[in-house]
Amino acid sequence: QVHLVELGGGLVQAGDSLTLSCTASGRDLSTYAVGWFRQAPGKEREFVATINKLAMRPHYADSVKGRFIISRDNAKNFVYLQMNSLKLDDTAVYFCAASGEGTGISVRWYPYWGQGTQVTVSS
Repeated sequence: QVHLVELGGGLVQAGDSLTLSCTASGRDLSTYAVGWFRQAPGKEREFVATINKLAMRPHYADSVKGRFIISRDNAKNFVYLQMNSLKLDDTAVYFCAASGEGTGISVRWYPYWGQGTQVTVSS
């Protein structure tokens, strides 16, 4: 079992930046691909970004491409999601997820999930 914890959510204004962090409690996150997903009220959970365990080949949803950056520091056991030029539509609960089978964009690809952190973008 991999226990993931997300950090860094909050209330920001449109156009601001915010960085989320994800770590694994008591486990080596470097052996897992990690994805970020988000879920807005009344909507399904959707893919945001993913990165493989070697920090290569990041992949982004079209809605965040060019604004968000996923990265990882395996020495520190963290994966990050830097969110720039935030929009009202980015408001959601953000989840990190881990898979030992490589990267994917489907919710079902990832067996391990954090509890999520709220990001609210105001005008």
